[in-house]
Amino acid sequence: MIYTEEELSEALRQIDSTLHKLSETKKTLEAKDEPSRYKSQITLATRRIEAFGIARDLIAREMEQTN
Repeated sequence: MIYTEEELSEALRQIDSTLHKLSETKKTLEAKDEPSRYKSQITLATRRIEAFGIARDLIAREMEQTN
């Protein structure tokens, strides 16, 4: 499928926003009194951050190729 530069740019913007929110959520959970109680949520946030990071890199690569 072919995406316009506008679509890719908007997807990148949304991913950046989500990454920021996930990072803040992870920091909050890690700062709790007993972070071990939130281990599964921290792990989930970490994995999502990694996945969105990959998506961001792939979109950036696609945008470079279209220019």
